[in-house]
Amino acid sequence: MPSLNDILTTMDYGPSPEATGEVSAWLKARGRFGLLIDGAMTAPGPGFATQNPATGETLAEVTQASAADVATAVAAARAAAPGWAALSGHERAKWLYAIARNLQKREAFFRVLEVLDTGKPIRETRDIDLPLAIRHFYHHAGWAELCTDDFPGHAPLGVVGAIIPWNFPLLMLAWKVAPALAAGNTVVLKPAEETPLTALAFAEMCLEIGLPPGVLNIVTGDGATGAALAASAVDKIAFTGSTEVGRSLRQATAGSGKALTLELGGKSPFLVFADADLDAAIEGVVASVWTNQGQICSAGSRIFVAETVAERFTDRLIARLDKLRLGDPLDKGTDIGAVISEAQRSRMLALVARGVAAGARLVQSTAPLPAQGSFVAPGLLLEAQPTNPCMIEEIFGPIATLATFRTPSEAVELANASRYGLAASIWSENVTLAQDVAAKLVAGTVWINSHNIFDAAAPFGGMRESGFGRESGREGLRACLRPAAPPALAEAPAPDFSAAPCPTPAQPQAIDRTAKLYIGGAQKRPDGGQSWRVTHQGREIGLAPLGGRKDIRNAVEAAHKAAGWSKMTGHARAQVLYFLAENLSLRAAEFEANLAETGHDPAEVAQTIRLAFRAAALADKIAGEVIQTKPQMLTLTRPEPWGVLGIACANVQPLLGLAALVLPAIAAGNRVVAIPAMVQPLVAADFAQVLDTSDVPGGVVNLICGPRDDLAKVLAQHDDVAALWYAGTPEGAARVERDSAANLKATWCPTGRDWAAQDMAETITQATQTKTIWVPYGM
Repeated sequence: MPSLNDILTTMDYGPSPEATGEVSAWLKARGRFGLLIDGAMTAPGPGFATQNPATGETLAEVTQASAADVATAVAAARAAAPGWAALSGHERAKWLYAIARNLQKREAFFRVLEVLDTGKPIRETRDIDLPLAIRHFYHHAGWAELCTDDFPGHAPLGVVGAIIPWNFPLLMLAWKVAPALAAGNTVVLKPAEETPLTALAFAEMCLEIGLPPGVLNIVTGDGATGAALAASAVDKIAFTGSTEVGRSLRQATAGSGKALTLELGGKSPFLVFADADLDAAIEGVVASVWTNQGQICSAGSRIFVAETVAERFTDRLIARLDKLRLGDPLDKGTDIGAVISEAQRSRMLALVARGVAAGARLVQSTAPLPAQGSFVAPGLLLEAQPTNPCMIEEIFGPIATLATFRTPSEAVELANASRYGLAASIWSENVTLAQDVAAKLVAGTVWINSHNIFDAAAPFGGMRESGFGRESGREGLRACLRPAAPPALAEAPAPDFSAAPCPTPAQPQAIDRTAKLYIGGAQKRPDGGQSWRVTHQGREIGLAPLGGRKDIRNAVEAAHKAAGWSKMTGHARAQVLYFLAENLSLRAAEFEANLAETGHDPAEVAQTIRLAFRAAALADKIAGEVIQTKPQMLTLTRPEPWGVLGIACANVQPLLGLAALVLPAIAAGNRVVAIPAMVQPLVAADFAQVLDTSDVPGGVVNLICGPRDDLAKVLAQHDDVAALWYAGTPEGAARVERDSAANLKATWCPTGRDWAAQDMAETITQATQTKTIWVPYGM
């Protein structure tokens, strides 16, 4: 028997496995599982086996839900939706509370079942997964009580289709189900093919507490089941998973009118500055990269260390790596369990081999791997260049890259050199430096001196190819609600587009008027040198410049150069908008006459002036908040502008429709490339003159006239346009959503709206994305 001295020297622990008797008996008693549909478990159908990744042992047989099964589940959810939505918030809160309490009562059962299904260590299911899942249901019981008061005029979406991944099965269930139910929606949930068991146990628990039939339905199966759910008559798809599947869901839902939130892959930077507490940062790597075997979308898998401390940090990190314990996930002393499957293990090791072949040096734990199960030794890839495939592609395993930087600006550049933008962490004892860097990182969540901290009150979601939309907190609840529908206004047909290469007889004018595009704060002739005739009731009004692909490219470039606008205070932007309203009012009679000449309502001018005042009023009211999450943490939510925003206007209300989108967008700090209404593009040329005289910096607003849908396609496919608003036809909206799938651009398609009655608060909300920043406080 080892002495106490030996134990303290070797830090060797005896085995301490968690008992599995209750879970094993439950699995044995059932053997095969059906689906939860309309308040009952169906008879098991043809399906597949689910296995324990740590042993290869078959745990249960699970039904492969067909498209017909999915349709039945959606119909049940649809039938239950009116009754569930009609309940008071208090009544829904009681159900959510009952779920939370019953999860607490069965915490030991669920944490063991989650280990068997996923291969992750029991310490993680005990300390992370179960407490957070329970927290979500408690938190959203509170939102059910408050929803009507905090979101007046909003209503539930209806039926939410939720598709979740295998890395946090129960937690992701809670993440999707709790806010949807709190907001008054019903749900059809598809768990991952590899990890359906805690969802099925949750289904039985909901039956036990008497949750009304159809409110929650659970269908198991592979990708075909998920595709059937995406194609079904649901009102929203909420998806967490790979970027590739996210793209396919964007295409599948395009033009359907379904709400969509996508929380996708990541390649998160982990920045260690020279003044960091290196030991704390090393434990941060453990929490970031080696927790859950690195199978976390927000894992800090790209470690960047200041050159002056890189050698010390790397030596200590490798020493810490060798202390990690691999083995039985049910053992309370295990740090690294099994990855989800042999297929995932093979994919991961193949990518690491490509990284080594590209010049990286692999350092791995020397601990022996278990003889059976899907285990991967944790490790580091050193000396990887920025073009190394392991620096670019998501490994999704317990292996990270490590590189160095010299200056904070280089650290930011390296961190942002990714198509992803899910999360990041900053390690520094200099709070000014940390907050400055946090502001510059393109990431939905930034942790300071911490990593992978989550809470039901803290919004979470990505930027760029990490997806769009937020889950958890106030923003997550809003994403489960629909604002009141504004008054409708039918879209006018596009005018007869006719290029004007040759002159035709017209009424002679003393001095000809030349309308141009507006790019970078200057009047520009179109690159193609073409114009088209603007007519009204057969009468020519004038020639409008015909913009094209290269003009869009130039406008996007000009908008990026105007980044200073996004850094200005809301007060400074408000002053510009007030000045714009003043200058427009001075030319009101001229604008009214021009609108009347083409049969449009001159009242648009007064309405636009009012919009400018409203946008100015809101410019310095766009506020984040400090939310209550973890002890000794300030969790900040900050609404940030998208950056460069594309706008395609409807063919009605040519002045008001342009202003109703452009003005709130720039009030929020965006720079825009807008396609004015084709019915009267000349009013946009006049509006550009107002912008010119109103201190609007060059590049903040760019106006490109031409065929809307052709130009909108260019904006949708442009990688340097962060988001796109389209206010044209439903068919055009569907095309824009499909065209944006390649780069996963966020879109908003407010078609058929009367902009005179639009609530600008909704537009301002659409003009920002939330960044969540976790700051140590009172440590």
